[in-house]
Amino acid sequence: MITDRPNGETVDDTLTPLALKRVGIDTYRENVAYLHRDCDLYRAEGFQALAKVEVRANGQCILASLNVVDDPAIVDCVQLGLSEDAFHALGVEEGHPVSVSQAEPPASIPALHRKIAGERLSREDFHAIVRDIAELRYSKIELTAFVVACDRGELDREEVFYLSDAMSRVGRRLDWHEQPVVDKHCIGGIPGNRTSLLVVPIVAAHGLLCPKTSSRAITSPAGTADTMEMLANVDLPFDTLGEIVRTHRGCLAWGGTSQLSPADDVLIAVERPLSIDSPGQMVASILSKKVAAGSTHLLLDIPVGPHAKVHSMPEARQLRKLFEYVAKCLGLTLDVVITDGRQPIGRGIGPVLEARDAMRVLANHPEAPMDLRQKSLRLAGRMLEFDPDVRGGDGFAIARDILDSGRALEKMRAIIAAQGEKPFDPEAPPLAPQHFEVVAPRAGVVIALDNLKLARIARLAGAPKAVGAGVDMQVRIGDSVEAGQPLYRVHAAYRNEMTFAHQASERDSGVTLGSRESIQCLNVEF
Repeated sequence: MITDRPNGETVDDTLTPLALKRVGIDTYRENVAYLHRDCDLYRAEGFQALAKVEVRANGQCILASLNVVDDPAIVDCVQLGLSEDAFHALGVEEGHPVSVSQAEPPASIPALHRKIAGERLSREDFHAIVRDIAELRYSKIELTAFVVACDRGELDREEVFYLSDAMSRVGRRLDWHEQPVVDKHCIGGIPGNRTSLLVVPIVAAHGLLCPKTSSRAITSPAGTADTMEMLANVDLPFDTLGEIVRTHRGCLAWGGTSQLSPADDVLIAVERPLSIDSPGQMVASILSKKVAAGSTHLLLDIPVGPHAKVHSMPEARQLRKLFEYVAKCLGLTLDVVITDGRQPIGRGIGPVLEARDAMRVLANHPEAPMDLRQKSLRLAGRMLEFDPDVRGGDGFAIARDILDSGRALEKMRAIIAAQGEKPFDPEAPPLAPQHFEVVAPRAGVVIALDNLKLARIARLAGAPKAVGAGVDMQVRIGDSVEAGQPLYRVHAAYRNEMTFAHQASERDSGVTLGSRESIQCLNVEF
């Protein structure tokens, strides 16, 4: 571009474009650009490592964090490399000319600095911050600062509402043009617990609209989407999912491409490695997604137990009050159910094992796990009572009739067929070939099951990437066992993963044995 200077000079200020190179690095939801240290651009102000840059090509523009490299095998002096996420976001072919420029600092940085200093932010402050986060204008360092500031400073309940509202308004927001639109969510932390695969077909068979989009596992052995993917496609165009929901009254799909509360996905990528899950951020994450998805009524499951996210009933009641306050401000009808989170729900921990359990419950199979059945019926019954034609207290019986009659299985099969059925036989599930059993070291009564340790053993065995890997539980709290009796079986796809899982189980099996008297003091009413 030719620019006229005030003194009459003309200067060509067009930067020489660089050739795009795809750098095969998974940067986990962060756009990263790679520039050689000897590139002419690197010497300019604003192109230091970790700076934000704008990359433009063919009318497209993305923001990326800059990494500086010395190895010409990664990028040379006339190339710009992009990580896998960034390359796909830009959407042009390798070798295409790209221009690079310094990115303007996010406009919300002053508000971020005030939060770091411990100040209370306004509704407008949160909207500005969330908008910049969703547009990927924050670096990982700035994102981390925001997450830690909100965690340490403990957002007050109005700030939680401001954050939730801002997150729900940035990105796609759906309107199904009817009421009620129902959904169900669990705050997580309990292995198995695949109640959504039962609740959705029960509720949809009754006629309520239940568009269920779920996440994949990040730190757990399986998410709802991972488990449903054993049965059907979950990564579908949003228009297709909309048609499925309108036709079948429900779906079970991955929400990663829906652009519902996109800032939440960015924040989660920072929160999970830091193991930060403060009450305010949890509430904002869950409720913003549900409001953006067009839900009008939400059933929330809060499991309580020594190895759950919530450890005590007083803590659960306090969290429930915060959820209820923010939901009311957002115009969302909320029903909170506090459930037993002392042990895994169902037998299986891992995608294939959890799909087996869910399909056995739907089919009223004699070996179906009763705890998964009963919890799913309880939750489905509460959801059915969102229907104004269902009297309070009648929901459980209606849900049980829908399940026992086979209508829930019929509805699930229709949803699976609509999403794209995959072959799956719950009588012969495709389990990983390597396996070993963890047995009781002595006779006794199972008085505790450690959710965290059992989930970690399943992940070390390869779940969820190895879909047939995981832990198949043989005991529950209160069961009497003899010395040498199997407590659970571990399935792994590869020998090394089996070794890692075996070593972890030998250090601590996650199963505590004791006397029947000692279990009584652990009982909690739910």
